[in-house]
This record gives sequence, structure tokens and C-alpha cells, in this order.
Amino acid sequence: METEADSCNGQASSSVAAANGTGRPSAEEVEIPVPWGTVAGKWWGSRLKQPILALHGWQDNAGTFDRLCPILPADIPILSIDLPGHGKSSHYPKGMHYYIFWDGIALIRRIVKYYGWEKVTLLGHSLGGALSFMYAAAFPDEVESFISIDIAGPPARDHRKQAANLGDSIDRFLRYETLSESKMPCYNYDNAIDVVLAAYDGSVDLQSVEVLMRRGMAPAPAHLGREGFHFSRDLRLKVSLMGMLSLEQVVAHAERIKCRVLNIRAVPGMHFDNLEYYPSVVEAMRKSASELVYLEIPGTHHIQLVNPERISQPITDFLLAGRN
Repeated sequence: METEADSCNGQASSSVAAANGTGRPSAEEVEIPVPWGTVAGKWWGSRLKQPILALHGWQDNAGTFDRLCPILPADIPILSIDLPGHGKSSHYPKGMHYYIFWDGIALIRRIVKYYGWEKVTLLGHSLGGALSFMYAAAFPDEVESFISIDIAGPPARDHRKQAANLGDSIDRFLRYETLSESKMPCYNYDNAIDVVLAAYDGSVDLQSVEVLMRRGMAPAPAHLGREGFHFSRDLRLKVSLMGMLSLEQVVAHAERIKCRVLNIRAVPGMHFDNLEYYPSVVEAMRKSASELVYLEIPGTHHIQLVNPERISQPITDFLLAGRN
């Protein structure tokens, strides 16, 4: 299972790797202790150098970078983690709620403190990009740079809609929390892949789903006496979008960012309800960041997984420029 560099890359990715002079070996599994269990991850490259910390999107996992990491420079290590409740990482204990845009900032801080890093470079897709943005705003002097894929910052939400949905969200959370293990859906492999493929609604292809599901599903527990697979992510993540920010709040955070920023927007990418959100946040960062590179590249929201060769060179150029 740990031969992603061989099994996940198409001919296009291989040619980009050759052009960049990369030959990154397969990743090593790591576990980081946290108070509620462990945070799992994949460490690509040397363990003797500080890595880029890579963060995935909502309900995805560390596998989201499996097709991108092998075609980035091999001498730049990358630690791609499963956020809490995702992939192979521990779920939160019962009674705890996921506030993903706030919890993630504290998680990054825990990891930074655990490894003793002074300044970090972050790579994030979707939610992971928003967390990179928020961490850079919270600790502006401790981030060297961050790369954000198809998101500017936390998506700005209509607070009236949030207020209207609050009660239902709480009830759904309580239902998921009390759902017995025996009632969790169980699928054969092909059906599970089909369910995920349909849920992503064209953002990923079949090969990408198979890559994600290496960490995203697990065999049904033997004591249940059922064959098949269940999804490994915490069902409570479905109602983890409470505590969202207004556009004014997102812009206020953008104004605190000092580091170098590469923002890659996929086209058509992800749809945002507030049309002012993306340009407003990018422009606010442009005024405060030491450097901001904004690129629009054709692709779906999961461009790093479906078409990694389209973004590997801009990312490589940005990372190498930071060495000068």
C-alpha cells in the first residue's frame, strides 16, 4: 500500500518529475501524540530536515497529496497529516465538537511545538489552505510562506443562514455521536468507491478516489461479523461547520499576514456563495504579505489530486525562489 510514488502517477506526472529532477521515494508513516490520541501522517523525504507541513481538505485525508508530492523537488521534505477525525488520525472523544477552522490552528501549533520548529512553510488544499491562512494570521512572524490551493481563507458565510441552521446542526451532531457501531454503513469495495465518486460530484476521478480511500476507509471490525468496508472519518465532521467567519473577519485576518503566499485558484474549481470573498481576501493579503503570487489554473477543486502536473511547476518555482 505504501508505494504511492509508483502506483499513483501517470505518464504526465512522471515527465514533470523528470524535468524537475525529482525521484522522491515512498512516504513513511508517522504518528504524533496528542491529548486525545494520535495524529497520523505521511513523511515524504528526509527526516533530517524540517518539512513543509501539508494539510488536506474537509473530509479528505493525507492522501490528497499522494500524486503531487512525488513530483515536487525530492530535497524538500513534506509532512502530510490526517486532521483529527480524518484518515488514520484519532477521532475526538464523545462530547467534543469539531470546529474545523479553529481547531486546526491549535493543531498546527501543537505540531510545531512537538517538533520544535521556529518558522514553518505550509501547504494546504481547501480547508487545509484556510488553516494555513489562519495560522499565518495568528502567528505572522513564525510562518515563512504558505501555499493555498483553491481557497483564499475560511469561506465567508451568511450569518443569517448559520443562525437558521444552528438547531438542526446540533441535533444532527447528537445523532451521529450516539450512532452505534453496528449501524454504521458497510459497503463492498466497489460500492464504497462509487459512493465517494458520486459525493464529490465531478471534482475527482476514479483513480483519485482510490488514492484517497487508502486512508479513507477500513475493513469492518471483525466483531461485527460483517464483511466489507466502512468510511474511517468521524461522522461528526458532517456538522463541523459551525463557528464560521464573516467576510469582514476573514479580511481582518488577511491583513495580519506577513509571509510569502502562493495562491492557486482552480478554474472552475470550487463555487463560493459570496462572489466578493475570493478577490477581497486576495487583495487584502496583497497589501500585507511580503509577496503574493496569485495564479488561476484550469482544473477541478481537487486539482492537486486529479491534475498535479498542472501545479507542480508553479509550486516548485515558488519554493525554490524562497531559498534566495
